[in-house]
Amino acid sequence: MESTLRQVQSGASERSRDYRLIEQAIRFIEANANRQPELAQVAAAVGLSEYHFQRTFTRWAGISPKRFLQFLTKEHAKELLAQSENLLEASHQVGLSSLGRLHDLFVATEAVSPGEYKSRGAGLTLHYGIHASPFGACLIATTERGICHLGFVQTSEGDAIDNLVADWSQAKMIEDYKSTAPLIEPIFDLSQRGKESLRLHLRGTNFQIKVWEALLQIPQGTVTTYEGIAARIGRPSALRAVGTAVGHNPVAVLIPCHRVLRKDGEFGNYRYGTARKKALLAYESAQSVHG
Repeated sequence: MESTLRQVQSGASERSRDYRLIEQAIRFIEANANRQPELAQVAAAVGLSEYHFQRTFTRWAGISPKRFLQFLTKEHAKELLAQSENLLEASHQVGLSSLGRLHDLFVATEAVSPGEYKSRGAGLTLHYGIHASPFGACLIATTERGICHLGFVQTSEGDAIDNLVADWSQAKMIEDYKSTAPLIEPIFDLSQRGKESLRLHLRGTNFQIKVWEALLQIPQGTVTTYEGIAARIGRPSALRAVGTAVGHNPVAVLIPCHRVLRKDGEFGNYRYGTARKKALLAYESAQSVHG
C-alpha cells in the first residue's frame, strides 16, 4: 500500500512540476493571442526545445501540445458553450435533475444546518495536507463527513493554510499528510472518476448550496454560463449572487466552478488564476474527446 502511495505521489509531483511549464505556456499564449504563436515560439518562451516541450506537454496532458492549445481559443470555448447548454437542457428534459443521477462526477453532497454554518467549525476536527497535483500544489482538508476544502496554492503554502483556518476558525486543525494523500489520484486522475465515492462536507447558505449543486451537474468536458446556473436554480435575475457563490466554492475541481464561462464565450475570472482555469478546461475537454 505504501509503495503504491509513493508511486502516486511521485507521479503527481512530476506532473505538478510539468504544470508550471504548462502555465507559463498558457500565459505566453494569452499575451500573444492576436498573433497565434507557433509551437516553436511557445517552446522557446518557456525555455525548452520544441522536442522537450512536446515530450513534457504530452506527459502532462496525454495529447500533443498543438491539439491541446486548440482548446484554449475563444472560438472553441464558444463551441463548447453552445453544445453544453443543449446538453443541460436535454438532461433536464429526461428527468436527470437529482444529484444522485446526474453526478457523473461521483460526488455525494452533504450540506449542514445554518447553526453549523455559523459555528465556523466549532466541535469539528480538520485533517489537512498540501500535495502536488497535475495543476500545481494544492491544499486538501477533510472532516469525518468528507472533503471540506480543496484549493490551489497561489502565493505560499502558509497563505493557503491561513485561508483555510479563516473559513474554519473554530475547528481543530491537524496536519495529516498521510490521510489526505490517497485523495489525489481519485480527484485528479480522470480515468478514476466514478470508481471511488468521494463525499463532500459543504458548509454554506441555502443559496450557495443550490449553486454548488448546480455546478456539480455540469458534465465533464462541457461548460455553462452564469445565466445558465441562475436559471437552473430558479433564480434567473440573481446573476450577481450566483457569481459570488461560484467564487466562494470551497472545493475546487470536484465542484467544477471552472466550467462556468461568460455568455460571450470569454473564460472569465477564476479564484486560482485564469491560466489554471484554461488548463483545467482544456485538459478535461481534450481527455473527453480522446479518452
